[in-house]
Amino acid sequence: MLFRGDWRIWKLLNFSMHTPSLRTPVIISMLIAASLSAEPPPLAFHSLSYEAAGTAGPPLEAGDYRNPIRAGFYPDPSICKVGSDYFLINSTFAYFPGIPIFQSRDLVNWHQLGNVISRPTQLPYSGLGVSRGIFAPAIAHHDGIFYVVCTMIDAGGNFVVTAKDPAGPWSNPTWLHFEGIDPSLFFDDDGRAWVVNNGAPVGKPLYDGHRAIWVQEFDIASQKMKGPRTLLVNGGVDLAKKPIWIEGPHLYKRDGWYYLSCAEGGTSTQHSQVVFRSHQVEGPFVPWSGNPILTQRDLAPNVADAVTSTGHADLFQGPDKNWWAIFLGVRPYDGRYSPMGRETFLLPVKWTDDGWPGILPSGQRVPLVVRGPEGLIAKPDAGAISQWTANFHEPKLDFSWIMLRSPAKQWWQIDAANGKLLLTAQTATLNGRENPSFIARRIQHAAFTASTQLEVPKDPGVSAGLVLFQNETHHYFVAVRRGPAGIQVILEQANGGKPVELGHATLPATAAVELRATVDHAKCSFAYSTEAGQWQSLRENEDATLLTTEIAGGFVGATVGLYARVDP
Repeated sequence: MLFRGDWRIWKLLNFSMHTPSLRTPVIISMLIAASLSAEPPPLAFHSLSYEAAGTAGPPLEAGDYRNPIRAGFYPDPSICKVGSDYFLINSTFAYFPGIPIFQSRDLVNWHQLGNVISRPTQLPYSGLGVSRGIFAPAIAHHDGIFYVVCTMIDAGGNFVVTAKDPAGPWSNPTWLHFEGIDPSLFFDDDGRAWVVNNGAPVGKPLYDGHRAIWVQEFDIASQKMKGPRTLLVNGGVDLAKKPIWIEGPHLYKRDGWYYLSCAEGGTSTQHSQVVFRSHQVEGPFVPWSGNPILTQRDLAPNVADAVTSTGHADLFQGPDKNWWAIFLGVRPYDGRYSPMGRETFLLPVKWTDDGWPGILPSGQRVPLVVRGPEGLIAKPDAGAISQWTANFHEPKLDFSWIMLRSPAKQWWQIDAANGKLLLTAQTATLNGRENPSFIARRIQHAAFTASTQLEVPKDPGVSAGLVLFQNETHHYFVAVRRGPAGIQVILEQANGGKPVELGHATLPATAAVELRATVDHAKCSFAYSTEAGQWQSLRENEDATLLTTEIAGGFVGATVGLYARVDP
């Protein structure tokens, strides 16, 4: 098969045009041979830098922390405590490695230990849309073993993985055969274990979004489900009000009561958290009259420092013996848009005298500065890092880097001695559903500048550069390439479909170039430089709202990264 963008084919065609003595069959044979073995030389990136605009806010008082505690694309948080340590995980959808795991002792300063899904052979990612794949993992610990249960949407269903060390290695998945999503494990003090999850209601759904919460025993030794599934909640707090998308359930036990906490209302602006309780793990469960225990749906989103879409909470005891809750939320600008997507927040839990937990009273906004557990010393970059530069002088990429889907081969390498990240261009593209040569980090601010320095490709037919990415049909690519007419800088935009070129510039002969993207909420601009500090505008005031879920759809936040491709 011949690829139009194959660099070797282009060179052979160019050579043949200037060599008439070559016979056509010879040319064809050479082209076919080249197409079967061709691989462009690796493309060298010297850096990727990121700097947020503005400040994080006023200085913190001693003992305070900032929300969110995990900024950027860190949705669906789940937490467990082992000794003095807390372990936090999040959804990653079609990004790989999957399910980052963080450790902390104070709930605010977190260190990433690794990823639960770190081997391409663990889960099937091929062909998945960006917002499919890993949904709502939940972590638990029992008898020296860590457990993560999760749903792999469109690629296998529900599974459990285990590890003795949270840093890994984690096991290959054991598939759990039950319908639905969002499983969570609960280990009771009688030695039995239970899986609670979102599933279809009994019979035909009464309305769109009508779901249910089920529980079933989990056999610890065999890692299989056993016994009957039992319906715990039908629809939500009040079925007569047609509640939608009851999901993300967790079971807890306190003072002889079993508490069932669930998200309700869908994961967008109508999101909320509700709670039920029972004296038996299999119910019947009764909802609290004070529900929801957390929501921002009744508050205006278009005010300064608003947080929306709160829910999907997990409750636990903190180092101060008080109860806390982690949950997801969104920080929109203009009351609507957020490139960061759903982030992880932390708030204290208050128990009523009659034994019900509350996270935030009705009508109160999620605070962005909160008094932390006793003795807390929050680091300046806790939650979000406002400025960083990757110079590739370490032999391995750190855990902040992610890619789309799992790789069938390793197309990246690090030349640490020379500070280079080398990417081998592939025919797989950002707008497809394969594993392109794209490696990225999460955007953590609505206004920022990202830039990269890279070497100009030595051969035609490949492009390399900087990407602002939301999903397959919504992203920007500013790149450099070598074509028949010389060196070009190009800007491509995907805004609901395949990428189209918005602009280009011709460069003088140069070995390296810098590319820059500047995002200021709803607008973004792109520039290039061949001399340090001498920036030339490529395009200004382009639409940055396409980097948000509100425009692009789906469940992921935006990322910024480096990309190399064989041109189509």
